[in-house]
Amino acid sequence: MTAPAATMPADAVLSVRGLAVDFATRRRTVRAVSEVAFDLRPGRTLGLVGESGSGKSVTSLALMRLLAQPAGRIGAGSILLRTPDGVLDLARLPEPAMRRVRGRRVAMVFQEPMTSLNPMLPIGEQIAEVARLHLGRGRADAARDAVALLDRVGIPAAASRAQSYPHELSGGMRQRAMIAIALACRPSVMIADEPTTALDVTIQAQVLTLIRELQDETRMAVLFITHNLGVVAEVADEVAVMYGGQFVETGMVAEVLARPAHPYTRALLESLPPAIGSAVPLRRRLHAIPGSVVDLAAPPPGCRFGPRCERHVAACDAAPVALDPLAPGRAVRCIRARETA
Repeated sequence: MTAPAATMPADAVLSVRGLAVDFATRRRTVRAVSEVAFDLRPGRTLGLVGESGSGKSVTSLALMRLLAQPAGRIGAGSILLRTPDGVLDLARLPEPAMRRVRGRRVAMVFQEPMTSLNPMLPIGEQIAEVARLHLGRGRADAARDAVALLDRVGIPAAASRAQSYPHELSGGMRQRAMIAIALACRPSVMIADEPTTALDVTIQAQVLTLIRELQDETRMAVLFITHNLGVVAEVADEVAVMYGGQFVETGMVAEVLARPAHPYTRALLESLPPAIGSAVPLRRRLHAIPGSVVDLAAPPPGCRFGPRCERHVAACDAAPVALDPLAPGRAVRCIRARETA
């Protein structure tokens, strides 16, 4: 299904507008994500950050149309993808057409590669399968491509490792293999859903460096999902902070991290341990955000962060809070944001 090209910025490869995701339960339908909007541009990275349960992974699964069926569905909005054949609305694309988009135009690196890779197939075969399916490569050519990709993502003895099964690889190698699968068709968009969470610090740094290098080579747009603001500062150009299924603050990374306007963003930053060598004492007590993540089955009538917010006033509960544009490229979902802007 082709969407009007005028509905997305000319320099964007993926534009999301008004995205909402619903899950049907026995008693009611729960809106897990609402009013999500952003643009991804070639060669740039948007960091999506928030606590567990804030809606980050649900957003990524909605973009890929991989929501658990029949309970999960896209309740509203559009997901516009620019392709050589025109602009497609992935939210309304028939499933056979969507299968041609996954892996070919939009690829995903999942959080836990051990549960995402097929344990019954060597990793080289899993990479080659993508090239055969989407690019029509012959078996021998696809196998050579798989070895080249494994070598490119930094796996030593790539020809030998292509014959290895997932359980024979370390966690870092498995994640590199997942990145190789994602890159097999040189997609224009890559979604990385917490790809470094289960890795130690050294391997995490290597994977982040690899993603940046590959992005520089291919000019792909990246949506990088994480709960770690330190990772966002390292890899992203722009950031969207998510809470309760909504964006609460968006903007350029340097500006948001230096001058956070939403209380939730400030609380996340204050919960980080100080860097070694900083002026902040290493033994200071870390800040903890009080309370629990909002219950999306019964959200508060006003600001969703209100019950946990240190700056909460009665007006915060009056009505749902809109995402307020503070400046070009900067928006905050808080009625008191302009007091400290």
